[in-house]
Amino acid sequence: MKTKTRVAIQGIKASFHEEAAYKFFGNDIATIECNSFKETCDKLENDDADFVVMAIENSIAGSLLPNYTLIRDYGFSVVGEVYIPIRLHLMALPGVKFEDLKTVTSHPIAIRQCIDFFYDFPNINIVEGNDTAACAKKIQENQLQDTAAVANTLAAELYGLNILERSVESNKKNFTRFLILKKDRTENDGKINKASICFQVGHKAGSLAKVLNIFAEQEVILTKIQSMPVLGKRDEYYFYVDLEWPTTEKYDKAIRQALKYTTNFNILGEYIKNDKV
Repeated sequence: MKTKTRVAIQGIKASFHEEAAYKFFGNDIATIECNSFKETCDKLENDDADFVVMAIENSIAGSLLPNYTLIRDYGFSVVGEVYIPIRLHLMALPGVKFEDLKTVTSHPIAIRQCIDFFYDFPNINIVEGNDTAACAKKIQENQLQDTAAVANTLAAELYGLNILERSVESNKKNFTRFLILKKDRTENDGKINKASICFQVGHKAGSLAKVLNIFAEQEVILTKIQSMPVLGKRDEYYFYVDLEWPTTEKYDKAIRQALKYTTNFNILGEYIKNDKV
């Protein structure tokens, strides 16, 4: 009997992380629920999981900065990416009507993404929770007749809730990008066309521009650049950069040249671009 791929996720079943895991790996996987992103990394480090699915940025809320540090500190390899459209629905127990609601609960970021909807209902008390799916589960377990959750369709189906209002998110083009992490670097099949790298540059005028110009000269596209302070060191930063390129030769040449002008250079992962929402 074939052993299922074990994927560590932050949150519980029916969370957006599980949805992302299903989209990337398919439904025949075993998801491992974790209370924090660090716990997902510990599961992978201790061989209790084969992969981690980790949110890295949201089109409204921005980058999840601590996760960049986790990836670098644990030395995991980025082997893929997946984008999930964020569709947030208002859901409650069967039979509960909108006018019965006194409280709505969800993850703080999810609540922030629905602020326009709730602005019109100031009488509803907003309560922050740890996870969108966990809020839905709590309503089901405690049979809360005056409370609704904001979560995805998976949560409504798994925990037997009715959707009262669909797509209450303010921005209908909202999506989250997730990275797929593996403990060891995987040999690619030559089809890679995207990479995530990390480096530092000297604290002097033009240091970063010199590196960026190297990529420009080789027609390597920077799809994202994120700076993070180096802990305990003033005026020192890590730069996390996502790259795409027209040919592998140009990418390889750009990397070789960039190494001359950077320190602590690290290729976090090379993988196949997968940005379809």
